[in-house]
Amino acid sequence: MNEKTNIFYGTAFLLGILAVLIGSILILSYVPPVSKDALTHHLAVPKLYLKHGGMYEIPFMEFSYYPINLELIYSIPLYFGNDIIPKYIHFAFALLTAWLIFNYLKPRTNVVYAVLGVLLFLSIPIIVKLSITVYVDLGLIFFSTASLLLLLKWVENGFKNRFLLLSAICCGLAMGIKYNGLVTFFLLTLFVPFLHSRHTKDNKAGAVISLRYGALFFAIAVLFFAPWMVRNYIWTGNPVYPLYDGLFNPENSIHRNTIGLFTYRNMVYHEKWWQIALLPIRVFFEGQDGNPQYFDGRLNPFLLLLPLFAFYRIGKESDTIRMELKAMLCFAVLFFAFSFFSSGLRVRYISPIIPPLVILSIFGLRRMVLQVKALRNGLLSDIGLAGIGLIICITLWLDFCYIVNQYRYINPFSYISGAVSRDEYIERYRPEYPVIRYINENVAPCDRILFLFMGNRGYYCNREYVFDVVANRSSLHQLVKRSRKPEQILEGLKSNGITHMLIRYDIFDGWVKDEDHFTVREQELLAQFFEKHVELLYFKWGYGVSRLKLSSM
Repeated sequence: MNEKTNIFYGTAFLLGILAVLIGSILILSYVPPVSKDALTHHLAVPKLYLKHGGMYEIPFMEFSYYPINLELIYSIPLYFGNDIIPKYIHFAFALLTAWLIFNYLKPRTNVVYAVLGVLLFLSIPIIVKLSITVYVDLGLIFFSTASLLLLLKWVENGFKNRFLLLSAICCGLAMGIKYNGLVTFFLLTLFVPFLHSRHTKDNKAGAVISLRYGALFFAIAVLFFAPWMVRNYIWTGNPVYPLYDGLFNPENSIHRNTIGLFTYRNMVYHEKWWQIALLPIRVFFEGQDGNPQYFDGRLNPFLLLLPLFAFYRIGKESDTIRMELKAMLCFAVLFFAFSFFSSGLRVRYISPIIPPLVILSIFGLRRMVLQVKALRNGLLSDIGLAGIGLIICITLWLDFCYIVNQYRYINPFSYISGAVSRDEYIERYRPEYPVIRYINENVAPCDRILFLFMGNRGYYCNREYVFDVVANRSSLHQLVKRSRKPEQILEGLKSNGITHMLIRYDIFDGWVKDEDHFTVREQELLAQFFEKHVELLYFKWGYGVSRLKLSSM
């Protein structure tokens, strides 16, 4: 078969696998949302805005101050009572990012490599996980990737302003989706004058023009991020609240003590210095869903290995492509470096580096193929190509095994077939749901519930609720400390409009009995308060809702 025939069959085969992959993700997504961040933030906040009739400040929800470009889109299907469509909206940004990867690779390689790049990206475990949940990271990935590629296109096309402006707009939109976009903004703002200066004469005038381009990029990106900065400044005096709040509101800094990566991982996970030093490698090999110690998500090891071959020079090569690959590598390394020193390293937090690594991986594969084909020994060439094919198969096999496990865990067909109702399905994954259903059906709309150790999961609660812990401080704890009689605790809660309490009792009981939190006197005081002034209404799976009784003073 000639090369065109090989390309045709290769493309058709990969497109068939891609169709199966996309279909699998669409099926996995067609279940009610049960993921933590969806129920605490990405669906809960727009639901509250819709209930209120517009955007308003929610002081007890720190994450309600985050930028919400994508949540505003989620509010449209929520308005019509559908909370599954937001998953497909989120997945759409994965498909858009895949299109960016395809559009970049096709003219620089061929259609087979371009489709392989799409398949590799969409099948990466963390991308699959994000594609079937109501998060916002895929939106951040898309706009960060678009901004980076548009910046490279700006250089390729002789610094035409429209590409720089589009890149800056995408960067501003990335910041408006998630604060992690600030890292993209910082890096690309530095990239602009650097890339321009590399292609201009080394003189003062050229340096000034480069800085002007950097200033223009900065200004346009900030302009598209400005609505959230203005909102937060009006509400809190800090345009990027809660970030850097000690800088803008020094009086609040005492409640926001943070510790570094090394101290955190040593204290919490008891990791040794060499384990922490190997984090940049471990993150590609040890990822586990739902386990913060292992980065709460999975990548593919070949994303670390294949890019190593991308810079192997074979024959004549375009300087432009080589420059672009170096820029992508720098972006990935620097973005990871910024996230590396945060105390809670998660795969999601470094997700914007995935598309550049996928592109570098495809170039690495392509150069391996070209090198093998250049061998004069036909047998060695065939063995080499078979080895490369095995690498591709192993890469995709690891990804598809993850998808199979997701089917076992999510079990979408039980819900799609109607064998399990919506309420039954949610209860499987959220043990607090029966108690929340009881609240929705039996608690008056005018009542207000205090959530204690609920993980802030309030989306399914249709009554007004507040969280006990705000800015790392427990309101109940502070109230007990100030009180001398049980009635003072009761009056303190009622003065804040609290009529009911929703408690996860296994954690709550351990917290109360911990003498680091409560003295013996305070434990007795709290016990008297619950005995005299709290009536348990409903209890299931370790969660209970109680009503505050009238004072007997």
